[in-house]
Order: sequence, then structure tokens, then C-alpha cells
Amino acid sequence: MKFLFCPQCGIANFYVKNEKGERLNVKVTREFVIIPVDKSKSLEEFNLEKLFCLGCSWHGSKNQLKRY
Repeated sequence: MKFLFCPQCGIANFYVKNEKGERLNVKVTREFVIIPVDKSKSLEEFNLEKLFCLGCSWHGSKNQLKRY
């Protein structure tokens, strides 16, 4: 499976947050599908509109990610 990358630092690892501030590590496929790294976890109740990069300070929408 191929993933999208951070436009600032170039890694493919991100996290999303829920209202409690909990984080869930995710990746984004080239089809813009957000999937949890830990397949036993659910995306339910997490805000999928804002991604945070695990490698730098970038945050934004999945539409800003790069294909490299």
C-alpha cells in the first residue's frame, strides 16, 4: 500500500486527536483514506479533518499531503 507524505518533512506518519486530546497514529493512503497504524483501533470520535505530523510541526488537512 502506498501512502501520502508530510509536505514539510516528508514522512508518512501522522496522528489525529479526539475531544479528550487523545492521539491516534494514522497513515493516509494515496486515495486519501485515513487508516490507523494499529488496526485494532477505531477512528470513531477522532477529528479526521486535521492531521498532525509525527516528525515536525506541520498540521493540516489530508488534501495538503504530497505523493513524492
